[in-house]
Amino acid sequence: MSADRGTWLTPAAYEKLKAELEYLTTEGRRKIEERISEARDHGDLRENAEYDTAKNDQGMMEARIRQLKHLLDTAEVRQVEHSDEVQIGSVVTIIDADGDEMDVFVAPAENKAPGMMLASPDSPLGAALLGASEGDQVSYEAPAGTFTLTVVAVRPFEG
Repeated sequence: MSADRGTWLTPAAYEKLKAELEYLTTEGRRKIEERISEARDHGDLRENAEYDTAKNDQGMMEARIRQLKHLLDTAEVRQVEHSDEVQIGSVVTIIDADGDEMDVFVAPAENKAPGMMLASPDSPLGAALLGASEGDQVSYEAPAGTFTLTVVAVRPFEG
């Protein structure tokens, strides 16, 4: 998706990220402040590895909070509509050259679908699948070579 439209999220993924943000801004911040306070009590901050680690963890947590806020503020949250063509949010049943069949969820990495491979629309596989229909053969380049797959079915993700 383009940067101005934001990241497509299922409603379930949106709620999970919202819960993570809530945790980090409340319980997460409280716990990291406790760690920093305990480390301060151990003496000289210039040679205090516990303090340095806690401050580093705090910085990483605050970066994740900023990332989540941006993601949630700019997300496109919706269920995918049924379409004969693969779009972001589609589950695609594919068969590879070896005859192996698998389901692929075409969506940004923030979306999870247990039991299905996730293919970001920006990945070679995801980009190759976008716009394909049942019966189409698609090829994509990957570090291990060129792969050709057959699209068996396209359905909207439900979850």
